[in-house]
Amino acid sequence: MDKPSSSDKRPFVGVKVLELGSLIAGPYAGSLLAQFGAEVIKVESPKAGDPLRKWRKLHRGTSLWWYVQSRNKKSLSLDLKSATGREIVLRLATEADILIENFRPGTLEKWGLGWEDLSAVNPKLVMVRISGYGQTGPMRNLPGFAAIAEGMGGLRHVTGYPDRPPVRTGVSLGDTLASLYGVFGALTALHHVRVNQGLGQVVDVALYEAVFAVMESLIPEYSLQGLVRGRTGASLPGISPSNTYLCSDGAYVIIAANGDALFRRLMNAIGRSDLADDPALAHNDGRVARNDELDAAIGDWTLRYGIDQVIETLQRSAVPVGKSFTAADIVQDLHYRAREMLDERDLPSGGPRVTIPGIVPKLSVTPGETRWLGPELGEHTNQVLTDLGFNEEVLATLREQGVV
Repeated sequence: MDKPSSSDKRPFVGVKVLELGSLIAGPYAGSLLAQFGAEVIKVESPKAGDPLRKWRKLHRGTSLWWYVQSRNKKSLSLDLKSATGREIVLRLATEADILIENFRPGTLEKWGLGWEDLSAVNPKLVMVRISGYGQTGPMRNLPGFAAIAEGMGGLRHVTGYPDRPPVRTGVSLGDTLASLYGVFGALTALHHVRVNQGLGQVVDVALYEAVFAVMESLIPEYSLQGLVRGRTGASLPGISPSNTYLCSDGAYVIIAANGDALFRRLMNAIGRSDLADDPALAHNDGRVARNDELDAAIGDWTLRYGIDQVIETLQRSAVPVGKSFTAADIVQDLHYRAREMLDERDLPSGGPRVTIPGIVPKLSVTPGETRWLGPELGEHTNQVLTDLGFNEEVLATLREQGVV
Protein backbone atom coordinates (compact mmCIF):
# COMPACT_ATOMS: atom_id res chain seq x y z
CA MET A 1 0.00 0.00 0.00
CA ASP A 2 1.14 3.57 -0.66
CA LYS A 3 2.95 5.40 2.12
CA PRO A 4 2.37 9.16 2.41
CA SER A 5 5.40 11.42 2.21
CA SER A 6 5.79 14.56 4.27
CA SER A 7 5.88 16.66 1.09
CA ASP A 8 2.73 15.19 -0.52
CA LYS A 9 -0.08 17.72 -0.35
CA ARG A 10 -2.87 15.51 -1.70
CA PRO A 11 -5.44 15.45 1.12
CA PHE A 12 -6.35 11.75 1.03
CA VAL A 13 -2.84 10.32 0.86
CA GLY A 14 -2.83 7.43 3.31
CA VAL A 15 -6.53 6.69 2.77
CA LYS A 16 -6.87 3.19 1.31
CA VAL A 17 -9.87 2.36 -0.83
CA LEU A 18 -10.93 -1.02 -2.20
CA GLU A 19 -13.26 -0.69 -5.18
CA LEU A 20 -15.32 -3.75 -6.10
CA GLY A 21 -17.89 -2.07 -8.36
CA SER A 22 -18.18 -1.70 -12.11
CA LEU A 23 -19.51 0.76 -14.69
CA ILE A 24 -20.45 4.16 -13.23
CA ALA A 25 -21.90 4.74 -9.77
CA GLY A 26 -19.36 2.87 -7.63
CA PRO A 27 -16.29 3.54 -9.80
CA TYR A 28 -17.03 7.26 -10.16
CA ALA A 29 -17.05 7.51 -6.37
CA GLY A 30 -13.68 5.77 -6.35
CA SER A 31 -12.41 8.14 -9.02
CA LEU A 32 -13.24 11.22 -6.93
CA LEU A 33 -11.29 9.84 -3.98
CA ALA A 34 -8.37 8.84 -6.23
CA GLN A 35 -8.15 12.34 -7.68
CA PHE A 36 -7.40 13.72 -4.23
CA GLY A 37 -4.75 11.21 -3.27
CA ALA A 38 -6.48 8.09 -1.98
CA GLU A 39 -4.91 4.79 -2.99
CA VAL A 40 -7.75 3.13 -4.88
CA ILE A 41 -7.35 -0.54 -5.75
CA LYS A 42 -9.92 -1.46 -8.37
CA VAL A 43 -10.79 -5.14 -8.47
CA GLU A 44 -11.73 -6.40 -11.95
CA SER A 45 -12.60 -9.74 -13.49
CA PRO A 46 -9.45 -11.30 -15.01
CA LYS A 47 -11.32 -12.24 -18.19
CA ALA A 48 -13.04 -9.03 -19.28
CA GLY A 49 -12.49 -6.35 -16.68
CA ASP A 50 -14.92 -3.54 -16.03
CA PRO A 51 -17.50 -3.36 -18.89
CA LEU A 52 -16.85 0.41 -19.00
CA ARG A 53 -13.63 -0.44 -20.84
CA LYS A 54 -15.78 -1.01 -23.93
CA TRP A 55 -18.44 1.72 -23.49
CA ARG A 56 -18.97 4.59 -25.94
CA LYS A 57 -16.05 5.66 -28.16
CA LEU A 58 -12.95 3.46 -28.16
CA HIS A 59 -9.33 4.23 -28.98
CA ARG A 60 -7.29 1.16 -29.90
CA GLY A 61 -9.88 -1.04 -28.22
CA THR A 62 -10.26 0.87 -24.95
CA SER A 63 -12.96 3.35 -23.99
CA LEU A 64 -11.91 6.99 -23.73
CA TRP A 65 -14.38 7.23 -20.84
CA TRP A 66 -12.44 4.50 -19.04
CA TYR A 67 -9.22 6.47 -19.15
CA VAL A 68 -10.86 9.43 -17.42
CA GLN A 69 -13.04 7.66 -14.85
CA SER A 70 -10.27 5.27 -13.77
CA ARG A 71 -7.50 7.84 -13.50
CA ASN A 72 -5.10 7.30 -10.59
CA LYS A 73 -6.51 3.84 -9.81
CA LYS A 74 -4.61 0.57 -9.55
CA SER A 75 -6.12 -2.38 -11.43
CA LEU A 76 -6.09 -5.72 -9.62
CA SER A 77 -7.47 -8.59 -11.70
CA LEU A 78 -9.18 -11.02 -9.34
CA ASP A 79 -11.89 -13.64 -9.65
CA LEU A 80 -14.32 -12.85 -6.83
CA LYS A 81 -16.20 -16.08 -7.50
CA SER A 82 -13.18 -18.13 -6.43
CA ALA A 83 -12.45 -18.95 -2.81
CA THR A 84 -8.89 -17.67 -3.15
CA GLY A 85 -10.10 -14.44 -4.71
CA ARG A 86 -12.46 -13.85 -1.81
CA GLU A 87 -9.68 -14.57 0.69
CA ILE A 88 -7.52 -11.94 -1.01
CA VAL A 89 -10.34 -9.38 -0.78
CA LEU A 90 -10.69 -10.06 2.94
CA ARG A 91 -6.95 -9.58 3.41
CA LEU A 92 -7.07 -6.32 1.49
CA ALA A 93 -10.09 -5.22 3.54
CA THR A 94 -8.10 -5.55 6.76
CA GLU A 95 -5.89 -2.66 5.56
CA ALA A 96 -8.58 -0.59 3.82
CA ASP A 97 -10.34 2.49 5.16
CA ILE A 98 -13.17 2.45 2.61
CA LEU A 99 -14.68 -0.29 0.46
CA ILE A 100 -16.95 0.69 -2.45
CA GLU A 101 -19.32 -1.70 -4.21
CA ASN A 102 -22.33 -1.42 -6.49
CA PHE A 103 -23.47 -4.99 -6.96
CA ARG A 104 -27.10 -5.97 -6.60
CA PRO A 105 -27.91 -6.33 -2.86
CA GLY A 106 -27.10 -9.82 -1.60
CA THR A 107 -24.37 -10.54 -4.16
CA LEU A 108 -21.43 -9.95 -1.81
CA GLU A 109 -23.22 -11.84 0.98
CA LYS A 110 -23.52 -14.82 -1.36
CA TRP A 111 -19.76 -14.69 -1.88
CA GLY A 112 -18.98 -14.39 1.84
CA LEU A 113 -18.00 -10.73 1.46
CA GLY A 114 -20.98 -9.02 3.08
CA TRP A 115 -20.84 -6.40 5.80
CA GLU A 116 -20.70 -8.94 8.60
CA ASP A 117 -17.72 -10.70 7.00
CA LEU A 118 -15.84 -7.49 6.22
CA SER A 119 -16.44 -5.72 9.52
CA ALA A 120 -15.33 -8.86 11.35
CA VAL A 121 -11.83 -8.51 9.87
CA ASN A 122 -11.80 -4.69 10.07
CA PRO A 123 -14.22 -3.08 12.54
CA LYS A 124 -13.19 0.41 11.38
CA LEU A 125 -13.96 -0.24 7.72
CA VAL A 126 -16.41 2.10 5.97
CA MET A 127 -18.46 0.24 3.35
CA VAL A 128 -20.15 2.27 0.61
CA ARG A 129 -22.98 0.29 -1.00
CA ILE A 130 -24.58 1.85 -4.07
CA SER A 131 -27.56 0.09 -5.61
CA GLY A 132 -30.70 0.86 -7.55
CA TYR A 133 -33.13 0.78 -4.63
CA GLY A 134 -30.99 0.46 -1.48
CA GLN A 135 -30.14 -2.44 0.79
CA THR A 136 -33.64 -2.64 2.32
CA GLY A 137 -37.25 -2.38 1.19
CA PRO A 138 -39.48 -4.44 -1.10
CA MET A 139 -37.58 -3.46 -4.27
CA ARG A 140 -34.08 -4.09 -2.95
CA ASN A 141 -33.48 -7.21 -5.08
CA LEU A 142 -34.48 -5.64 -8.40
CA PRO A 143 -31.78 -4.60 -10.89
CA GLY A 144 -31.46 -0.83 -10.96
CA PHE A 145 -29.88 1.48 -13.50
CA ALA A 146 -29.62 5.28 -13.57
CA ALA A 147 -32.27 5.58 -16.27
CA ILE A 148 -34.83 3.85 -14.06
CA ALA A 149 -33.70 5.76 -10.97
CA GLU A 150 -34.11 9.10 -12.73
CA GLY A 151 -37.69 8.14 -13.47
CA MET A 152 -38.47 6.92 -9.96
CA GLY A 153 -36.71 9.89 -8.37
CA GLY A 154 -38.95 12.33 -10.23
CA LEU A 155 -36.36 13.85 -12.57
CA ARG A 156 -37.55 12.44 -15.88
CA HIS A 157 -41.13 13.68 -15.41
CA VAL A 158 -39.99 17.30 -15.19
CA THR A 159 -37.37 17.11 -17.97
CA GLY A 160 -38.35 18.11 -21.50
CA TYR A 161 -41.27 19.95 -23.06
CA PRO A 162 -44.90 19.57 -21.95
CA ASP A 163 -46.12 18.32 -25.34
CA ARG A 164 -43.44 15.62 -25.63
CA PRO A 165 -42.41 12.51 -23.66
CA PRO A 166 -39.98 12.85 -20.73
CA VAL A 167 -36.33 12.85 -21.77
CA ARG A 168 -32.98 12.07 -20.19
CA THR A 169 -30.50 14.79 -19.35
CA GLY A 170 -27.81 13.57 -21.76
CA VAL A 171 -25.54 12.01 -19.11
CA SER A 172 -26.05 9.30 -16.50
CA LEU A 173 -26.97 11.81 -13.84
CA GLY A 174 -28.52 9.26 -11.49
CA ASP A 175 -25.21 7.41 -11.28
CA THR A 176 -23.04 10.44 -10.66
CA LEU A 177 -25.41 11.89 -8.07
CA ALA A 178 -25.29 8.57 -6.22
CA SER A 179 -21.48 8.66 -6.44
CA LEU A 180 -21.35 12.11 -4.90
CA TYR A 181 -23.62 11.05 -2.04
CA GLY A 182 -21.51 7.93 -1.65
CA VAL A 183 -18.31 9.97 -1.29
CA PHE A 184 -20.00 12.38 1.12
CA GLY A 185 -21.22 9.45 3.19
CA ALA A 186 -17.82 7.77 3.11
CA LEU A 187 -15.99 10.87 4.31
CA THR A 188 -18.63 11.49 6.98
CA ALA A 189 -18.24 7.93 8.24
CA LEU A 190 -14.44 8.14 8.04
CA HIS A 191 -14.55 11.34 10.11
CA HIS A 192 -16.54 9.41 12.73
CA VAL A 193 -13.85 6.70 12.77
CA ARG A 194 -10.83 8.96 12.87
CA VAL A 195 -12.02 11.98 14.83
CA ASN A 196 -14.76 10.53 17.02
CA GLN A 197 -12.87 7.26 17.53
CA GLY A 198 -15.95 5.37 16.37
CA LEU A 199 -16.42 2.16 14.44
CA GLY A 200 -16.96 1.72 10.73
CA GLN A 201 -20.41 1.56 9.20
CA VAL A 202 -22.38 1.00 6.02
CA VAL A 203 -23.14 3.93 3.72
CA ASP A 204 -26.32 2.82 1.92
CA VAL A 205 -26.95 4.87 -1.24
CA ALA A 206 -29.89 4.16 -3.56
CA LEU A 207 -29.74 5.61 -7.05
CA TYR A 208 -33.34 6.77 -7.00
CA GLU A 209 -32.88 8.44 -3.58
CA ALA A 210 -29.84 10.36 -4.81
CA VAL A 211 -32.02 11.76 -7.61
CA PHE A 212 -34.98 12.38 -5.31
CA ALA A 213 -32.77 14.30 -2.86
CA VAL A 214 -32.08 17.07 -5.40
CA MET A 215 -35.67 17.58 -6.52
CA GLU A 216 -35.99 20.88 -4.65
CA SER A 217 -39.58 21.74 -3.65
CA LEU A 218 -41.24 18.95 -5.66
CA ILE A 219 -42.80 17.16 -2.68
CA PRO A 220 -43.71 20.12 -0.41
CA GLU A 221 -45.56 21.74 -3.32
CA TYR A 222 -47.58 18.58 -3.87
CA SER A 223 -48.09 18.00 -0.13
CA LEU A 224 -49.57 21.40 0.63
CA GLN A 225 -50.91 22.58 -2.72
CA GLY A 226 -51.54 19.43 -4.74
CA LEU A 227 -49.19 20.63 -7.47
CA VAL A 228 -47.66 17.95 -9.67
CA ARG A 229 -44.74 19.71 -11.30
CA GLY A 230 -44.48 18.93 -15.01
CA ARG A 231 -42.20 19.64 -17.92
CA THR A 232 -41.58 23.28 -18.81
CA GLY A 233 -38.92 23.03 -21.50
CA ALA A 234 -35.99 25.40 -21.00
CA SER A 235 -37.78 27.79 -18.64
CA LEU A 236 -37.38 27.74 -14.88
CA PRO A 237 -40.83 27.12 -13.38
CA GLY A 238 -41.97 29.63 -10.82
CA ILE A 239 -38.90 31.83 -11.31
CA SER A 240 -39.02 34.52 -13.99
CA PRO A 241 -37.52 35.37 -16.38
CA SER A 242 -35.15 32.48 -17.11
CA ASN A 243 -35.21 30.71 -20.44
CA THR A 244 -33.43 29.90 -23.68
CA TYR A 245 -34.06 32.25 -26.61
CA LEU A 246 -33.43 32.10 -30.36
CA CYS A 247 -31.06 34.63 -31.93
CA SER A 248 -31.02 35.93 -35.51
CA ASP A 249 -28.14 33.65 -36.51
CA GLY A 250 -30.00 30.52 -35.42
CA ALA A 251 -28.04 30.13 -32.18
CA TYR A 252 -29.71 29.86 -28.78
CA VAL A 253 -28.83 32.06 -25.84
CA ILE A 254 -29.56 31.35 -22.18
CA ILE A 255 -30.67 34.36 -20.14
CA ALA A 256 -31.28 34.15 -16.39
CA ALA A 257 -32.47 37.47 -14.97
CA ASN A 258 -34.66 36.16 -12.17
CA GLY A 259 -33.53 38.55 -9.46
CA ASP A 260 -35.32 41.85 -8.96
CA ALA A 261 -32.30 44.02 -9.83
CA LEU A 262 -31.28 41.66 -12.64
CA PHE A 263 -34.72 41.95 -14.19
CA ARG A 264 -34.56 45.74 -14.25
CA ARG A 265 -31.09 45.68 -15.86
CA LEU A 266 -32.25 43.21 -18.50
CA MET A 267 -35.34 45.19 -19.43
CA ASN A 268 -33.37 48.42 -19.71
CA ALA A 269 -30.72 46.66 -21.83
CA ILE A 270 -33.31 45.44 -24.34
CA GLY A 271 -35.07 48.81 -24.51
CA ARG A 272 -38.08 47.89 -22.41
CA SER A 273 -37.87 50.45 -19.63
CA ASP A 274 -41.66 50.30 -19.43
CA LEU A 275 -41.40 46.75 -18.08
CA ALA A 276 -38.41 47.63 -15.91
CA ASP A 277 -40.43 50.37 -14.21
CA ASP A 278 -43.70 48.44 -13.93
CA PRO A 279 -44.37 48.08 -10.16
CA ALA A 280 -46.33 44.88 -10.80
CA LEU A 281 -43.10 43.26 -12.08
CA ALA A 282 -40.84 44.44 -9.28
CA HIS A 283 -40.80 41.03 -7.58
CA ASN A 284 -40.72 37.43 -8.73
CA ASP A 285 -44.34 36.53 -7.95
CA GLY A 286 -45.58 39.36 -10.18
CA ARG A 287 -43.22 38.36 -12.98
CA VAL A 288 -44.29 34.72 -12.81
CA ALA A 289 -47.90 35.79 -13.41
CA ARG A 290 -46.79 37.51 -16.64
CA ASN A 291 -44.00 35.13 -17.61
CA ASP A 292 -45.25 34.53 -21.17
CA GLU A 293 -45.36 38.28 -21.80
CA LEU A 294 -41.79 38.69 -20.55
CA ASP A 295 -40.51 35.74 -22.56
CA ALA A 296 -42.09 37.20 -25.69
CA ALA A 297 -40.45 40.58 -25.09
CA ILE A 298 -37.03 39.03 -24.55
CA GLY A 299 -37.43 36.66 -27.48
CA ASP A 300 -38.42 39.51 -29.82
CA TRP A 301 -35.23 41.34 -28.87
CA THR A 302 -32.85 38.36 -29.24
CA LEU A 303 -34.28 37.58 -32.68
CA ARG A 304 -32.95 40.92 -33.92
CA TYR A 305 -29.30 40.17 -33.14
CA GLY A 306 -26.70 37.44 -33.45
CA ILE A 307 -25.73 35.54 -30.28
CA ASP A 308 -22.35 37.29 -29.89
CA GLN A 309 -23.98 40.72 -29.89
CA VAL A 310 -26.71 39.54 -27.49
CA ILE A 311 -24.12 38.22 -25.07
CA GLU A 312 -21.93 41.31 -25.32
CA THR A 313 -24.87 43.65 -24.72
CA LEU A 314 -26.15 41.78 -21.69
CA GLN A 315 -22.70 41.25 -20.18
CA ARG A 316 -22.19 45.02 -20.29
CA SER A 317 -25.34 45.33 -18.18
CA ALA A 318 -24.17 42.56 -15.77
CA VAL A 319 -27.06 40.26 -16.74
CA PRO A 320 -26.31 36.49 -16.46
CA VAL A 321 -26.14 35.25 -20.05
CA GLY A 322 -24.39 32.56 -22.05
CA LYS A 323 -24.62 30.12 -24.89
CA SER A 324 -25.23 26.40 -24.75
CA PHE A 325 -21.69 25.06 -25.07
CA THR A 326 -20.81 22.12 -27.28
CA ALA A 327 -17.69 20.04 -26.73
CA ALA A 328 -16.00 22.13 -29.42
CA ASP A 329 -16.93 25.34 -27.61
CA ILE A 330 -15.54 24.00 -24.34
CA VAL A 331 -12.10 23.00 -25.65
CA GLN A 332 -11.67 26.41 -27.30
CA ASP A 333 -12.84 28.43 -24.31
CA LEU A 334 -10.30 30.68 -22.56
CA HIS A 335 -12.02 30.51 -19.18
CA TYR A 336 -11.92 26.70 -19.14
CA ARG A 337 -8.20 26.95 -19.90
CA ALA A 338 -7.57 29.56 -17.24
CA ARG A 339 -9.30 27.40 -14.64
CA GLU A 340 -7.19 24.37 -15.66
CA MET A 341 -10.32 22.43 -16.54
CA LEU A 342 -8.77 21.07 -19.76
CA ASP A 343 -5.85 18.74 -19.17
CA GLU A 344 -3.86 17.22 -22.04
CA ARG A 345 -2.44 13.74 -21.48
CA ASP A 346 -0.68 10.93 -23.34
CA LEU A 347 -2.82 7.82 -23.64
CA PRO A 348 -1.25 4.64 -22.27
CA SER A 349 -2.16 2.94 -25.55
CA GLY A 350 -0.20 5.52 -27.53
CA GLY A 351 -1.33 7.81 -30.32
CA PRO A 352 -2.29 11.49 -30.15
CA ARG A 353 -2.62 13.34 -26.87
CA VAL A 354 -6.11 13.46 -25.40
CA THR A 355 -7.82 16.29 -23.55
CA ILE A 356 -9.58 15.26 -20.34
CA PRO A 357 -11.59 17.19 -17.73
CA GLY A 358 -9.62 18.84 -14.95
CA ILE A 359 -10.17 18.27 -11.25
CA VAL A 360 -13.19 19.60 -9.35
CA PRO A 361 -13.24 21.24 -6.83
CA LYS A 362 -10.19 23.50 -6.70
CA LEU A 363 -8.43 23.33 -3.32
CA SER A 364 -6.00 26.15 -2.61
CA VAL A 365 -3.60 24.18 -0.37
CA THR A 366 -4.17 20.47 -1.08
CA PRO A 367 -5.36 20.24 -4.68
CA GLY A 368 -6.22 17.05 -6.48
CA GLU A 369 -4.39 15.91 -9.59
CA THR A 370 -4.37 13.37 -12.39
CA ARG A 371 -1.31 11.19 -11.88
CA TRP A 372 -2.08 8.62 -14.56
CA LEU A 373 -4.99 7.63 -16.77
CA GLY A 374 -7.06 4.48 -16.44
CA PRO A 375 -4.76 1.44 -16.16
CA GLU A 376 -4.54 -1.68 -18.27
CA LEU A 377 -6.49 -4.66 -16.96
CA GLY A 378 -4.53 -6.17 -14.08
CA GLU A 379 -1.68 -3.69 -14.50
CA HIS A 380 -1.06 -3.48 -10.75
CA THR A 381 -1.88 -7.08 -9.78
CA ASN A 382 1.70 -8.08 -9.05
CA GLN A 383 2.41 -4.89 -7.11
CA VAL A 384 -0.71 -5.12 -4.95
CA LEU A 385 -0.32 -8.82 -4.15
CA THR A 386 3.41 -8.52 -3.54
CA ASP A 387 2.69 -5.75 -1.03
CA LEU A 388 0.21 -8.16 0.53
CA GLY A 389 2.97 -10.75 1.02
CA PHE A 390 2.58 -13.05 -2.00
CA ASN A 391 5.81 -14.28 -3.61
CA GLU A 392 6.37 -14.90 -7.33
CA GLU A 393 5.78 -18.63 -7.01
CA VAL A 394 2.35 -18.10 -5.47
CA LEU A 395 1.51 -15.42 -8.05
CA ALA A 396 2.41 -17.81 -10.85
CA THR A 397 0.08 -20.42 -9.36
CA LEU A 398 -2.75 -17.90 -9.07
CA ARG A 399 -2.27 -16.95 -12.71
CA GLU A 400 -2.37 -20.60 -13.79
CA GLN A 401 -5.59 -21.11 -11.82
CA GLY A 402 -7.20 -18.04 -13.38
CA VAL A 403 -7.65 -16.36 -9.99
CA VAL A 404 -5.74 -13.27 -11.20
